[in-house]
Amino acid sequence: MLQAGETRRTVNRSTTEAQPRRRPWLILSLLFVLTVILFVARQALSVMAPVLRTVFHLSNEQYGRIVSALGFGMMTGEFPVGMLMDWLGSRLGLSVAVCWWASATGSLALAGSGLQLGFSQFWKGTGECGAYSGGMKTVTRIFEKKDRTLAIGIFNGGSVIGATLAPPVIVYLLEHYSFRVAFLVPALSGFLWVPLWWFFYRREPGTRNEAEQPRVSTRLMFGKSSSWAVMLCRFFIGPVMQFYWYWTPSYLYNSLHMSMAEIGFLAWIPFLMGDVGGVLGGWFAGVLLRRGISVRNTRRLSMYGSALLCAVSLAVPYMRGVGAALTMISIAIAADNFLSAHMFAAITDLFPDQQVGRATGLTGIAGGLSGMLFPLLTGLLVDRISYTPVFLLVAIMPMLGTMALFAAGKDYRLEQRLALPAAQLP
Repeated sequence: MLQAGETRRTVNRSTTEAQPRRRPWLILSLLFVLTVILFVARQALSVMAPVLRTVFHLSNEQYGRIVSALGFGMMTGEFPVGMLMDWLGSRLGLSVAVCWWASATGSLALAGSGLQLGFSQFWKGTGECGAYSGGMKTVTRIFEKKDRTLAIGIFNGGSVIGATLAPPVIVYLLEHYSFRVAFLVPALSGFLWVPLWWFFYRREPGTRNEAEQPRVSTRLMFGKSSSWAVMLCRFFIGPVMQFYWYWTPSYLYNSLHMSMAEIGFLAWIPFLMGDVGGVLGGWFAGVLLRRGISVRNTRRLSMYGSALLCAVSLAVPYMRGVGAALTMISIAIAADNFLSAHMFAAITDLFPDQQVGRATGLTGIAGGLSGMLFPLLTGLLVDRISYTPVFLLVAIMPMLGTMALFAAGKDYRLEQRLALPAAQLP
């Protein structure tokens, strides 16, 4: 029989553990809003690319180097920021990362040359990577495994909502004020988000078995096949969405001869479809898991199927009408976001909760490397050939990333099955 003191401690501990879980969807909504703000800021550069290239006299190759600076920053900052999230927790760690990122975004407004734009992009990348490390850490802590893919799909869906809002918002700020104001507005929004996060995410919840899990060194994590599986997966899949974020406005402007006003009016449509794809990816995973399909088979079915659909990118350069081109781009973006929801959820499948921040950081290093190299290759190909070989690459890279995940992931947790009776699931 429990002593009175023990009973009180048990009740207090249960209350403490349950309290942060009373509002997981509110916390998720804050992460969603942060991702929206972050991607409005990220898209500001690409939406204004035709204007910025004229103002700063930039070629496609030079613009590609500026884009790649963000990837270099993310590659540099991802793992240290992931460690920061594991050590400090996502409440304090994410607050620091957002302030750092917002400062860098504001510095873009002060740029006077392409070199300065590139430096600010690098600085921004070192802080921007914290949004995913902190977000993944938080989702892992406040959601059960059966709900994580949906939560990740919603949280990651903020990226395409941000990309959806960016064209009309940024074009409006550009035309009515200046490109400098268009950089300052999302930077200020990032600073305003931090007090809300600090107020609502008051306690750093711990997972049930976290105290029982042995500490694993960073060196040992590099030696795990699971680490290389998720790193290779993000290396190939990450640049696909980045290509559409950064190069869609330039493609519409240069190849389909759309005006900036037309881009602001229409370019948001494919990214809205991308948000639908991300949420559907999470919903579809929940359906399969509730029917007793193993986690591994859920990932395989979802990822291979969506990777096949990404191949419609091949058709984009052959579409002469704006409507047809936007339709193909919309399908490709939706499929890629469906795939990305499972790519990030795979990290929570393969790693204990206390390693999720560092594991996400490892994938960010790989994604940052490809995010640095692929824009350089894109600028080179567009200047010297055309957009056609680039669309070929983004058509096949999702399949390569999916194949790499399951080929290298020999330690994929087959024992992590959520084959619970339907009555036990919410």
